Amino acid sequence: MTERPLDRNSPIPLYFQIAENLKRAVEEGALKPGDRLDNELDLAERLGVSRPTVRQAVQRLVEQGLVTRRRGLGTVVIAPRILRSVALTSLHDDLLANHRHPATTVLAAREIQADDELASVLALAAGAAVLSVERLRLADGTPLAIMHNYLPAGLLKGRPEDVLEKTGLYEQLRSQGVELHAGEQVIGARHATAHEAKLLQAPRTATVLTMARTTFDAAGRPVEHGSHAYLADRYSFKMTLIAH
Repeated sequence: MTERPLDRNSPIPLYFQIAENLKRAVEEGALKPGDRLDNELDLAERLGVSRPTVRQAVQRLVEQGLVTRRRGLGTVVIAPRILRSVALTSLHDDLLANHRHPATTVLAAREIQADDELASVLALAAGAAVLSVERLRLADGTPLAIMHNYLPAGLLKGRPEDVLEKTGLYEQLRSQGVELHAGEQVIGARHATAHEAKLLQAPRTATVLTMARTTFDAAGRPVEHGSHAYLADRYSFKMTLIAH
């Protein structure tokens, strides 16, 4: 990797220059996902700066989601985070829009009886038949999210294993004439469960972003409820706030 020289007379701090040089190397492909950065001491000696300066530069890259610190491996370049606008779109559609290659594994699909809580969310009678689907979504071959979706039985046509491994749930529903009009969702964060960490190929201490969303048709009827977990170091939400 060819490094740009540091301008020691510039008002721009050295740590910022180092971080920008490394960021450019990642963006241009000189540093690829999985590559390790030199350790702080080696970087400091090579660049002729202090170790705290290098540590500050690396921390900036961590905060930007470009690298991660892994025990036993050091600082590793990671794939860019998926930046997703909070809108009524599916993850499948958003990955395509971000020029990422989505893939899906349907982990489970079965009809269940709605308990009181799920029946209330979907405006069904308690005990009504509901299709429960669990999927693992990957981006460019890397696990990204675990998605649980619940729909009134019979709404989704075809075997989930066939249709949902080829396209997104929303796209499939729209192709069947279901009009998705509005949604209510709650976003949170927590530690991954052991099951989630295993599926996402992440450390047991990993953080996941959670999203619970209920989608309604034009008549205001609930058509789907989702409970999803996204690996936080590979994914983030983007929101636009407007003052009233």
